[in-house]
Amino acid sequence: MKPDTTVVIVGAGQGGFQVAASLRERGHAGPVVLVGDEPGLPYQRPPLSKNFLLHAETQTELRPRSFYERRDIELRHARVGSIDRFGRRVRLADGHTLAYDHLVLATGARNRTPPIEGVTLDGVVQVRTRDDAERLRARLSAASHLAIIGAGFIGMEVAAVGARTGITTTVIEALHRPMARSVSVATSTHIADLHRAQGTTLRMGRTVVRLDGDDTGAVTGVRLHDGTLVPADLVVVGVGVAPAVELATDAGIDVGDGIRVDAHLATSDPHVSAIGDCAEFPNTHTGTRTRLESIQNAVDQARCLAARLTGTPAPYTAVPWFWTEQFSTKLQIAGIGQGHDDSTVLGDPATGSFSTLLFKDELLTAVESVNAPADHTAARRILAFDRPLRREETAVDGFSLAQWAGGRQRRGQDRTVAPQDAVDARLGHTADVH
Repeated sequence: MKPDTTVVIVGAGQGGFQVAASLRERGHAGPVVLVGDEPGLPYQRPPLSKNFLLHAETQTELRPRSFYERRDIELRHARVGSIDRFGRRVRLADGHTLAYDHLVLATGARNRTPPIEGVTLDGVVQVRTRDDAERLRARLSAASHLAIIGAGFIGMEVAAVGARTGITTTVIEALHRPMARSVSVATSTHIADLHRAQGTTLRMGRTVVRLDGDDTGAVTGVRLHDGTLVPADLVVVGVGVAPAVELATDAGIDVGDGIRVDAHLATSDPHVSAIGDCAEFPNTHTGTRTRLESIQNAVDQARCLAARLTGTPAPYTAVPWFWTEQFSTKLQIAGIGQGHDDSTVLGDPATGSFSTLLFKDELLTAVESVNAPADHTAARRILAFDRPLRREETAVDGFSLAQWAGGRQRRGQDRTVAPQDAVDARLGHTADVH
């Protein structure tokens, strides 16, 4: 791409912001236009289901306005209605058009709304945007019974907030343990015990048939398939997200479980790329095509794409990692553990600090670390090595992830790990699902 070409980025979340910032860091001199459909400056989503609900003063903006002005990054607050691939323009909902030489789709994902009777009652909310979180925070101060439908990361984070504020809190989940799609039995069990110890009721293996309301249209309870009524004057729905692929689909760009991209994050149109929650990419760590919902993935893909657009292309190979914070417990996950066939635990869960190692075909695929940051850091390094850690190597007495990683690194047998940590420290967070 020529240094004076115009890059238009659709989506002003963490990924879109990082593309714009990285283009300027890498010396791109042409126009950079960042288009977002929310007012205000680009912001972080991870705090919205945690500290932001407790403290209105929580900082969420990624950078002050001066950052964009100094780097000549144009912010446009508008909804994109369509893409004209042949004219290389995006049409905005307000009637304006933006010409591009290269278009980046960082459109993210949107919350799923379950087809449940009563889901539109007053007092039924979801958490995705800052406005969503502000509305939920206002309602938390007046609620007495909080019900959360969905025990994923967001649901359990909101449950922790509810318990901390003294609200009677119930989590309802169709699967038989919290965060079952994301973590192992050992880690899930620890998180469940943590919440129960704080007074939260977990109704696992239950489905919702309807939400009850009063004559004013306000929610009063959640009716389960077994006839149980869970009282609730505030209901948070967190049943997952769907990738925002409509713009790509309407423009004739290939779409699967997300906008399909190659190893360099290019779509079926060479003038269009896609990153983050909306993109389905070839995952070198699983050998499958994957769509990941995490800040790490969005940021690292943004950097990878910016490098390609400024003349230093390389395939995307970053080690995926995630985190969640509930009460005083921080869970950090390195790698992809879904489909594992064996596991082992380092440390004692009873102490509140341990790691669960997950294996598939005898090879390490993921590490879930609970209040064990050194293990998490070592796991990310290990999963970037050319030779993976084998199950049998962890069976020796006194095995340590950090020591094993250090030994391999001293022998020069590791691949390059994306330099994410410095940015995380600057922003005050690590990666998070969203």
